[in-house]
Amino acid sequence: MRYAIIIPDGAADEPLKELGGKTPLEAAATPNMDRIAIEGRQGTARTVPEGFESGSDVATMCLLGYDPAVYHTGRAPLEAAAQHIPLAPSDWVFRCNLVTVVDGIMKDHSAGGITNAEAQRLIGDLARSLDLPGFEFHFGVSYRNLLVYRGCDKFDVTTKPPHEIPDEPIAKYLPRGAGSNVLRQIMDESRELFADHEINEVRIQTGYNPATQTWLWGQGHAPDMPSFVDRFGVKKGCMITGVDLLRGLAVLLGWDVREVEGMTSFHDTNYAGQGNATAEALDKYDLVFSHIEAPDEASHQADVKTKIEAIEHIDRHIVGPVLEKLRTFPEWRILVMPDHPTNIATRKHGYAPTPFAMAGTRVKCLVPNPYSERNAAASDLQISRGHELMEYFLRGGNL
Repeated sequence: MRYAIIIPDGAADEPLKELGGKTPLEAAATPNMDRIAIEGRQGTARTVPEGFESGSDVATMCLLGYDPAVYHTGRAPLEAAAQHIPLAPSDWVFRCNLVTVVDGIMKDHSAGGITNAEAQRLIGDLARSLDLPGFEFHFGVSYRNLLVYRGCDKFDVTTKPPHEIPDEPIAKYLPRGAGSNVLRQIMDESRELFADHEINEVRIQTGYNPATQTWLWGQGHAPDMPSFVDRFGVKKGCMITGVDLLRGLAVLLGWDVREVEGMTSFHDTNYAGQGNATAEALDKYDLVFSHIEAPDEASHQADVKTKIEAIEHIDRHIVGPVLEKLRTFPEWRILVMPDHPTNIATRKHGYAPTPFAMAGTRVKCLVPNPYSERNAAASDLQISRGHELMEYFLRGGNL
């Protein structure tokens, strides 16, 4: 059996007036996703359990078959695993975004999609300017970086993801609780250092949002998760993604991570290269998980046109070739689903159950409808505990 799982991050949405009451997923031309839904089954899974904030850390962990209530310790530790950063049980990890704040308002959680080189220069200069024993910065991808604390101080802080407060005043979302003073100090010092930094001067001159400061959030200790093979019996897995969060989950699950030239977390990514790499990996791996961040980023920017284009590129260049490759194997299954909705209207992650479509060996069609949020919600297959979807998909359930 060969399994392929394709995650168009944040592709699910709500109906939009500018699309005549359609969602971006409904407005997009997706013949391959529709084919999977029509030949197989579609439904919804609640990937953000009650009490959790909607985000790819919680939703993807749930989608992979791991109950966040049991295994989730924070987002930043998952990204630390991607970089193979060694963590003692007492170490803390914080996500360190580069953001754009204007007059106290969160304008851009990604500092205009800042480049790796620019981000590394800013974070490197900040690290050299601070004199805080026990703290160390680690470069990530674009605006996504990490801050590790190795020491005796305790943190019991409340933080907020910057992508969840677009166009809102940041004052009420600053870190609060035991240990928050030092986090605020780091954020304040970054604002002073970045104010006249030459990287930002060039970005402003060329029409890009500057990185006005860091934003610390997503804190936690290293998680303890059983491997995927121990949990589900599927031996060889592979992750293909442009973001560290998913790479980190792959490391913790015991999967290989495959890089693709030109693969990014934005719409400029190499869709065709990722599709070819995903299809080729099926010759070697029992399960290939291919994640594409672009629809989520477009949603956070309220960019309907780019979101639709991203969904169409995923369908054409990734889902299509992977589906064609799978059909060369005697037994196969494919699952397509966003990890969570990301709503254009709010520029935030949503909490609605996520639509999925699956097809392949022993997956029987009941109602042949094209893939969409509406059709998935009308199905009789509604999985309230999202972490149970993986077992259902791998084992076939009552398909």
